[in-house]
Amino acid sequence: MGTERTNKAWLSGLTGTPDPQVLDDLRARLLRGLRYAIKQRYRVTESDLEDFVQDALVRILHNLDSFRGESRFTTWAQKIAVRVALSELRRKRWENVSLSDLVPPPHASEHDERDANPLTWIPSTEPTPEHRVTQQSLRDLLSYLIDEELTDLQRQAMVAVVLQGVPLEEVARKMDTNRNALYKLLHDARERLKRRLEAQGLTVEDVMGAFTPE
Repeated sequence: MGTERTNKAWLSGLTGTPDPQVLDDLRARLLRGLRYAIKQRYRVTESDLEDFVQDALVRILHNLDSFRGESRFTTWAQKIAVRVALSELRRKRWENVSLSDLVPPPHASEHDERDANPLTWIPSTEPTPEHRVTQQSLRDLLSYLIDEELTDLQRQAMVAVVLQGVPLEEVARKMDTNRNALYKLLHDARERLKRRLEAQGLTVEDVMGAFTPE
């Protein structure tokens, strides 16, 4: 077990040029925590865990001034380590998947219609035939608007991030851009879709409501 310290002692030992012993103690605690929280649930190696801890330490040291003392310092640091590990696991899941595999080409032929429509992930939550027709009509409309109204880059970003759940950082890397530029691209795409929905007499709330269980 590492040395028991107060919050003040941890901060004092890590602020500025970190005390090597304090840093080693924190590294050991984070590694033990990730073995329990991550290794038992995901296929990771000890080397993976050490990489996660190293990345977490960098983030912890960079954000020491955000620690408010409302919990034990080690609890706060461990939460950061878990978030870093989970984020990296999500990124690796999509690392070797190309955007072309995620985003079907627009105007696909009818026999490829289900695979081509990126909105088939939206579940039908209401069993009545009338409601299913409404949902399918909205899926078709949204798919059409994504194909017709968005630029190729906006379409790629929207389908990958919003519909497929690929992490922003990974989509930005694949598109050879940065996080801020991707945010702007997605914002512009959402605004364009919102305006076209309004032109059809629909709001975003109308669309989401059709797919939300009552």
